[in-house]
Amino acid sequence: MSVPDSDRLIAISEVFETSVSMLLGENVIEPEADDLKAISAKLEVINLQLAQRKIIRTRVLHWLLISLCIVIAVIFAVLLASESSYLGWDYSDPETAVLGTAVHAFEWMFVRGAPIVLIGAGIGVFLTRKKE
Repeated sequence: MSVPDSDRLIAISEVFETSVSMLLGENVIEPEADDLKAISAKLEVINLQLAQRKIIRTRVLHWLLISLCIVIAVIFAVLLASESSYLGWDYSDPETAVLGTAVHAFEWMFVRGAPIVLIGAGIGVFLTRKKE
């Protein structure tokens, strides 16, 4: 027994407005109204769960962005309070020189990159706020 190509079966089923299963001779049981109500109730529960999950994700993202803003502000305060104390270190010791260079590199990159991240996080906080 040969079976026609699946694309042809789909095209034939569309022309005759019937299912492919019916064309192949399978018995198709039509769903009853109670089955449709049960399915719609399950879909409603799933939609509610998805909506709640989206709300939770938005809240978590909102608070993570606020936390990021706070962390950046704290690091800025620490860097301002330290007043680049590594500049007065004795760089004749290789270990001190490496550490001083690493601290300077961190400070240099942070002072240039943090404002961009802070602005982005601020925009993110604004966009994820609770809208009533």
